[in-house]
Amino acid sequence: MVERQQEDGLSYRSVAIDYFEDRKLRRHAGVFYLWALGVAAVISGDFSGWNLGFAVGGWGGMFLGTIIITIMFLGLTYSIAEMSPALPHTGGAYSFARTAFGPWGGFVTGIAENVEYVLTPAVIVYFIGAYLTAIFHVPPAFQPFWWILGYIVFVGLNARGVELSFTVTVMVTLLAIAVLVTFFLTAIPFFDFNRYALNIGADPLTGAAVELPEGNGPFLPFGIYGIFAAMPFAVWLFLAIEQLPLAAEESVDPRRDMPKGIMLGMFTLIALGFLVLIINPAISVERTVTDAAGATTTLHGAFALGTSSEPILDGFRAIFGMDLAGALALAAVIGLVASFHAIIFASGRQIYSLSRAGYFPHFLSVTHGTHKTPNIALIAAAAIGLGVMLVVWFSMGGQAAGSFIGGVLLNMAVFGAMFSYLLQGLTFIQLRRRFPNIERPYRSPLGVVGAALTVVIAIVTIGFQLADPVYRTGVIGVAIWYALAIIYFAAYGRKTLVLSPEEEFAVKHRADAASV
Repeated sequence: MVERQQEDGLSYRSVAIDYFEDRKLRRHAGVFYLWALGVAAVISGDFSGWNLGFAVGGWGGMFLGTIIITIMFLGLTYSIAEMSPALPHTGGAYSFARTAFGPWGGFVTGIAENVEYVLTPAVIVYFIGAYLTAIFHVPPAFQPFWWILGYIVFVGLNARGVELSFTVTVMVTLLAIAVLVTFFLTAIPFFDFNRYALNIGADPLTGAAVELPEGNGPFLPFGIYGIFAAMPFAVWLFLAIEQLPLAAEESVDPRRDMPKGIMLGMFTLIALGFLVLIINPAISVERTVTDAAGATTTLHGAFALGTSSEPILDGFRAIFGMDLAGALALAAVIGLVASFHAIIFASGRQIYSLSRAGYFPHFLSVTHGTHKTPNIALIAAAAIGLGVMLVVWFSMGGQAAGSFIGGVLLNMAVFGAMFSYLLQGLTFIQLRRRFPNIERPYRSPLGVVGAALTVVIAIVTIGFQLADPVYRTGVIGVAIWYALAIIYFAAYGRKTLVLSPEEEFAVKHRADAASV
């Protein structure tokens, strides 16, 4: 039965009295747990991905690109640190945009995060499987077994209650940080910045990156262009910190704790990210590569890391030698596991919030009767991510699918994230401009300027992502995802909405603003 009509032709349905009783979450997290969740979601980016920026920007381009991306994320995190306690709902970015721009704005923002949080765990578990396959010397065809096992274990841990979920989050976060700190300390005796970090030059004829055997190369071998080209890779050092507002309804006191958790997490990641950026390329890393003709070449330092899928592991090998490769690889897996676990948490809450409001089918938001976790949403997110992986793997002939999973699916997740950053920056500006009377327990010290910088830098970064053909393929995938979601919402979802906490807050404050 339709209860009332609202803006943009939406219909809000009346629901049974037990509707929200069946969709309860349990409060548990304080500042420390929120800090751990934010760091865990991101920390795998310190272990791989960021280093590919050396190949297009050199060390100086990557360093300056990282500074620019850090400014973008500071603008973003300070913005969500203000918005989250003001709108303390599980919906996070969708909730903020729903109030700022109406239902379609909220929906579009929610789908951007949905792409990110469904596909990112899938890509991470692919890399976990690749590591474990090498460590245990099993055939490459065995990789899907690791994916299935990973999802079963970590969806299970998330489903057993928020207490267990956050306990595991703290454990893997502290372990991953310990691995990085161990790397930093043991690398000090091997540190030779000019020799290894500045060993990238540009071929004067082709402009391609070349290794300088003696190092001491230019700070910006590819000029100003290299700074912008490296920015999409610098995103990996902070990607997914924005998931913290999804834990608002499981925070003991989101008005007090959420801003502290977000910003402590961000500053921890800044410290870890810049230490990795400075130390990892400045030691005697070596990688042997084979060209199409079968000839082998040994690469060194930052030049070697520019094509590496395991930069921290390469660094450990340079310090401890190859004999400890298996143990070191297991250590490197810890960072991937931390992010896998944390982003599974986010995927469940993100689907739960959109389902509870009716944007997605209602049954997806039913929580477990005892544990009060969004088990159906967690399983749905895992099933979609794993299903996409398995379809790609078997349809492309097994190992050949690796480049697609590590390229196109990865870039779909990154593009979804970058688009959501753009939208969240605009959302913050709109909330400040149109809804000044919303109570804000915390106010961003960067204000509208910080949000505007987030928007501008996100647009520039997206532009350079689109310059890469692999990224463009990923954008097509995101467009298909959006098309399917919009068709569902336009045809059915918009007629079955419910006044969830996010919707009720938005309807009230938009009506108040319209009456002024």
